[in-house]
Amino acid sequence: MDIGAKIKRLRMQNNLTQKELADRAELSKGFISQVERNLTSPSIATLIDILECLGTDLKNFFDDTFEEKIVFGKEDVFEKDNSRLKHHITWLIPNAQKNSMEPIILSLQEGGKSEIDSPHDGEEFGYVLVGRIDIHIGPRKFRVKKGESFYFKPTMTHFIENAGKTRAEVLWIAAPPTF
Repeated sequence: MDIGAKIKRLRMQNNLTQKELADRAELSKGFISQVERNLTSPSIATLIDILECLGTDLKNFFDDTFEEKIVFGKEDVFEKDNSRLKHHITWLIPNAQKNSMEPIILSLQEGGKSEIDSPHDGEEFGYVLVGRIDIHIGPRKFRVKKGESFYFKPTMTHFIENAGKTRAEVLWIAAPPTF
């Protein structure tokens, strides 16, 4: 079981930032970040505190009995707006953090951009559904238009921004999950 990914999924389901969860559990944001990335493991007492803040307990957290769902609809998606960065994220698969890849749709208003993501292991793929975007990977910038795709290994800081004057929309898949 990937404890870090499961905590991240629960945190996001509860619409909490790492800082908000850390404050509620009386921990540091850095510690929550390290737990979610499996760089450190919480003690049992700390895990109980974190889970309590996420509305669950040890028994339910470690209960992995479920029937695998294959088809997902509108009722399954999770959405979040970021007015500061002018974007909207739709997680297409619930609990995707437990999978080996995580697909989202990123909608960007004019002037919108994604969060800046630090280098990490894995691969990222995207397909522009609407508009045009610039993808920034380290010091380089690439223009991607409707109907085009991108693929890269995220070994440098990276983010996407809307390169046009109308809304842009991207199907973005990260493996392993990072959103």
